[in-house]
Amino acid sequence: MAEFRNYKNYQSVLKTMLRRKKESDLITEPTKNQLSRVLGLVDLISLGVGSTLGLGAYVLAGEVAFKHTGPAVVLSFVFAAVASALSGLCYAEFASRVPKAGSAYAFSYVGIGEIVAFLIGWDLILEYSIGCASIARALSGHIDKPLGYPMRNYFRETFPMNVDFLAPYPDLFSFTSILLLT
Repeated sequence: MAEFRNYKNYQSVLKTMLRRKKESDLITEPTKNQLSRVLGLVDLISLGVGSTLGLGAYVLAGEVAFKHTGPAVVLSFVFAAVASALSGLCYAEFASRVPKAGSAYAFSYVGIGEIVAFLIGWDLILEYSIGCASIARALSGHIDKPLGYPMRNYFRETFPMNVDFLAPYPDLFSFTSILLLT
């Protein structure tokens, strides 16, 4: 704590946290061992739409409309579409400003600084982990439902969990499916 006693040390720490990578550092010359870039426009659009929509839009939309909101759920989809369009425009702006970079991490490292890029990198890890878990949970429910819920009933009896913010049982099928597919 002694090094933070004067203003110069604060300034030095802040300068270190906000240092930016130069655009020229992101440009790499292709080597003979580098993979070739074969994804085209349609492939990239498909990846973007697939990662944006995910399975949740198909699994939860009907349930939310039926149990909670009714026809007003359409407004939620309109707001989400506007937000997605604005996000796409922001990414287009970033890509035109930093043409050799290609991710939120790289854009923020060049544009804002290292600490923001660090936070965005960890946010992306968290986002993909939660997305993967929710899709595995939905898969488990969709497989269990036509069979008459044998997994749910077994896990509720064998491994009950009485925590308000968690599921009533650990979904070992979801866990196993993630392990097998990773």
